[in-house]
Order: sequence, then structure tokens, then C-alpha cells
Amino acid sequence: MVERKKQMGRDKVSRLVNWGHWFAFFNGLLAMIVGSRYLGSVGYPETWIGWGYLAISTIGQFSFLAFMVYLVCLFPITLLLPYSKILRGFAALVATLGLCLLLYDTIVYDDYGLHLSPFAFDLAWADLNALLQSTSYIVTPLAIITLELTLANALWKRIEKLQKYHLGNKVVAFIGVCFISSHLVHIWADAADITEITGFDETYPLSYPATARSFMESHGIEGTGPRRSKAALRSTLNYPAQPLQCQSDNLPNVLLISIDSLRADMLDAKTMPFLSRYSAQNLSFGQHYSGGNQFKTGIFSLLYGLQGSYGDAVGLSETSPVLTQTLAAQGYRLGLFSTQTNLEQVSPKATFKDFSIETASETNGSAEADIQSVQHFQAWHAAQSAPWFALLNLKAPDNYDTPVGFLGIETVRAASTLKPAEKVLFNQYRQSLNFIDQQLQATLAGVSPDTLVIITGVSGKLFTSNLNEASRDMSPASVRVPMIIHWPNMGSGNKVKYRTSHYGLVPTLMSQVLGCTNQSTDYSAGRSLLQPSKENWVYIGDSRIFAIYQENEITVIDRHGKYRIFDEHYEKHLHKKMSAPELIQVMREGRRLYNH
Repeated sequence: MVERKKQMGRDKVSRLVNWGHWFAFFNGLLAMIVGSRYLGSVGYPETWIGWGYLAISTIGQFSFLAFMVYLVCLFPITLLLPYSKILRGFAALVATLGLCLLLYDTIVYDDYGLHLSPFAFDLAWADLNALLQSTSYIVTPLAIITLELTLANALWKRIEKLQKYHLGNKVVAFIGVCFISSHLVHIWADAADITEITGFDETYPLSYPATARSFMESHGIEGTGPRRSKAALRSTLNYPAQPLQCQSDNLPNVLLISIDSLRADMLDAKTMPFLSRYSAQNLSFGQHYSGGNQFKTGIFSLLYGLQGSYGDAVGLSETSPVLTQTLAAQGYRLGLFSTQTNLEQVSPKATFKDFSIETASETNGSAEADIQSVQHFQAWHAAQSAPWFALLNLKAPDNYDTPVGFLGIETVRAASTLKPAEKVLFNQYRQSLNFIDQQLQATLAGVSPDTLVIITGVSGKLFTSNLNEASRDMSPASVRVPMIIHWPNMGSGNKVKYRTSHYGLVPTLMSQVLGCTNQSTDYSAGRSLLQPSKENWVYIGDSRIFAIYQENEITVIDRHGKYRIFDEHYEKHLHKKMSAPELIQVMREGRRLYNH
């Protein structure tokens, strides 16, 4: 009798476990339906390869999530309280909460481009009224729990019939194949840079596709296609948001000199005597920030005037900056003088589409390439008869490089906070800046005083040889740069004390030089450099890691929504909550130009 009761108990638990697996499976299907909302935010694949990967990854990911919820929340209850009515009610409640959470995540992702996390949840909670704009947030959970209770009861009544078909193992095998296949396909796509696949990396919550590029390349397995940056799949991008209305009768020549890795705190009379004097004689912006800590994001913010989160947008892949489009439309001749490696780093690839390009060879180092770039500009400049816009990009400071035989300047004592290796880099960096200073003097000596000259850094510089550390560092050393403008007939020696950024250059040139009457919000995230910005924050970085510079703090956020807050000098980690209102503006700005 006792054995019979034990057997009945085991049969009951077995039936409940079987029921739980099928309940998890059907909730996986429901999760796929809800998860289809993510595609409305990121866009749809354009090839059968993309659709095939999307199908198997969707099945694998949401089935996996549903099973994990069952394993963590329902399976222990099945063993502790093996009563079907209790379990069905509890399971319906858990499934409802899970689907509601998933639905809320789709809303947050559509609005901010982030999945739920402590950062995203705080952000969304502060903006709850804007996210939940109707009574559907009350009706929807009621509808879901009704559906879940119906599903739970219907499955319980038909569990024996399902068992007779022996479908369980086949379903598990199919889901397992989809899950494993999606990761294997992604390994190949990551190595071959198939953006139609890798573009979905961050679409689904808790999705961490497998990558093995370094392993595959070390074994000679490499894609045959050209290397491309990952493309963020988005909805239609409106850039510019409105047709531009631009007309100007006065078209000055414009020379933009962008210097890779030029720190603002290194611009002094000993290191860069010429630029120091030039800064004192012209319009100088003392609190200026790049839009990124790397060449790619820095040059993007300078020419497009948009946050780096737009940098991989499909809608920009063939679209050059409105600044260079408008310059070309008004008859300017555009010349770019840079190195091939820098041209390969830019994203989107259409960044320099409107320029005639002269590349310098880096065979003998960046400094020799800079000398070539200056010579190329001088030759091009001498041949121009129409209004011109030139972008001269100098690279030597990024590699601490100087030409062979360069005498340079005497070393100075580095800050005691620097490590021994960093002190060596510090003084070598000064030598490189001194070399650049001489190149600037030689370049500007042949340029007419009537030319509008802009000199700035693409980004700052962290004294380290660790590229990963440098790419993640968002301190002022990495992003604060000089901005000096020689504006003919505007006076001299003006030092601007309010905070400015690279985002302001495009609106300044569009309104003051090209006569555009549009609001700057039609084509840029910035405001004119000639007046203080209404925003008390600056966005720096891209969609993977970015920083929000505010008045007295710096918030650094990664793509998973993890954030840390530092003081304004980036020296102390502050244990406090983020300031949600400003960050809501930041996230909205990063989505403003998209049509959903």
C-alpha cells in the first residue's frame, strides 16, 4: 500500500513536470510573438541568410528564456508543492509577469535602444508616463493572465494525449538544433563580418551570441568578403529631418585642421608655442569636448554633428554629411588630406564621399605621412580658383611619432600620478605635439588671412599602449580637446568659457557660412558654437559605450545598461543614482531622427 502511494506520488510529479515542460514550450511561442516587436525597432533582414538566422535565433533564444524561467521558478515548486491547482495558478502568474516584463522591455528598447537593466529601469521609471500613454497597461496584463490560465488548464486536461504522440523529444531536439545552430552561424558571421547577421546581436534581451573570430583567423578560417563595421539595423532614418534652406552670397574659404589625439591640457607655450599664440590671437573655446574618445566617433561628431549612436545606422551608410553636401551644392571644392588607415576607420563609409582625397603613406611612420599631407594640401591649395573647403587630418600624436632626426624640445617632469611607462609616453607625446606645431605654422603661413581656419583635436589621448583600455576610457584626458577658430573680421583674442562640443561645428558653419535658415535640430545634435547651448550635458561615445558629461559628474554607460558615475575630474566613483531627466533627453536625442 505504501509502495503504491509512493508510485502514485511519483506519477503525479512526473505528470506535473511533463505539463510544466509543455507549458514552458507554449510560453516560448507567446514570447516569440511579443518579441517580434523588437524587429519594429531595429528593422528587418533583406536577404534569405538574414531571415534564416533570425528564425533559428528567435526560436532558440525565446525557447531558452522560457525554459530557464520554468527551471528557476516552477520546477522547485513542482517538487515542493505537487498540487496541480496551486501549480497551474502560480505558473500562470509567473508567465504573466514574464510576458509583461518582456512587453515592457520592447517598449523601453523602442524608446531608448536599451534593454531593461538597473540603468534602463531607472530611466524608464522616471519617464513612465511617456512610455505608458494609454490604459493598455492595465488591460494587457488582465488579458495575458486570462490567456495563461486558459492555457494552463487546457494543457493539464490534454497532457496524456500529448504524451501519446511522443512529441516531447522531437520538440526538444528541434529547439536544441536551432539554439546551437544560431550560435554556430553567428561564429561564422562574426569572423566573416556578415552584418546582416551580426546586426541583430543586441536585439533580443539576454542574448550573447558566440564569437570566435580570433580563433578562426588563427586557424586560417576567414571570410572572403571585405571587412565592414557592424551595422546597427534601424528603422528609416530622416537625415536631415526637413529639406534644407541654404543660400549665401559670401563664401569664404574654409580650412579645417583635425589632429588625432590632441589633448586640451597639453596646449601650452613650451609644447606648442605657435598654436598657443594662435589660440590667444583668435577665438578659443576653453571647455570643448569631442563627440568620442576614438578617431571614428570623433570625426563623426565633427562632420555629421550627430551622436555616435547614429554612426552605424544603415540609413547613413550611403549618406555623406549634410555639411559637405551643402558645401558642394554651393560650389565649394572639397579636399581631404589624410592617411589610408584613417580613411578605413570611418563609419559610415560615405563620410568623405564629397571630397577629392589625397592619401599619405605611413610606410615610414605617421609623422612622415603628416608631412606628405601638408605638402598635398599646399599643392592643392595653390591650384584652387573657386571657393574651397579643406580637411587636413594630422595623425602623429596618436602614435607618439616624430620624423627621423627631429630635435624637438626638452623633457619636463611628468605628473607624479603617472606610472613610469606613462611618464615616458608623456614626454614622447610632447615631442610629437611640438612636431605638429611646426607643421601647423608651415601650413598657415601660406593661407590667406581671409580664410576661415578651424583647428581642433579629433579626440584626446590616454597615456597607455593598451588599446582596449583606451577605447573604454571616457575621462577628460580622452575627450577634451582644443577648438580654435580664426574668423576673419570677427575680432581676436576672445576666449569662450562656456562648454562646447564637436556637435556645434556643423550648425555654426551651416548657419554662419552657408546661410542655412533651418533649425539646427533638422540636421544636428548640436547648437552653434557662438552661443551657449541650452542642454547641460554632452554625449560622448557610441552605442556600445558612452559617457554623459554633466555639470559636476560624468556617467559612463555600456551597452548592457551598466553605469558608473564619476566626479567631474573622473577621479572618484560616486555612489549615487543617475540624474534621470537629463539622461532621458540624451536617449531621446539618439532616437530622434528615426521613423518607427
